Amino acid sequence: MSEPLANPDELEIVPGFEHERLQGWVPTLASDDEIRAALEKAFDYRGDVKITRKDGSIVDGYLYDRKQGQTLSSSLVRVLPADGSPRVSIPYSDIAALKFSERDPAAGKSWEAWVRKYWEKKSAGQTAAIEPEALE
Repeated sequence: MSEPLANPDELEIVPGFEHERLQGWVPTLASDDEIRAALEKAFDYRGDVKITRKDGSIVDGYLYDRKQGQTLSSSLVRVLPADGSPRVSIPYSDIAALKFSERDPAAGKSWEAWVRKYWEKKSAGQTAAIEPEALE
């Protein structure tokens, strides 16, 4: 028998979502399922990814959207290239390799980390602002 789910309104601290550590990961893309699973993780990743196409060209940037179709050729990802060039749409079927960047720009930027820094500044008599810090 499973435990009943806790009511978030009754909890002092609500459990959050823990991000999987994907920095530097190069997934195996041997099957359709592996390709779909890796691209789904890339969509949720907060850093850039490097996509190597089957023609050898490379797109390095932020994967901001994806469309999942019935087949790999009818599915695609949309990427904002890191070099500022126009957005690119890449069919799943054209992807030969995928690599996650070594750096997650949002790592360490949790709510708890922000509150801790805020109170450290306040306690030290420094000005502590409510505005968030820039990620970059």
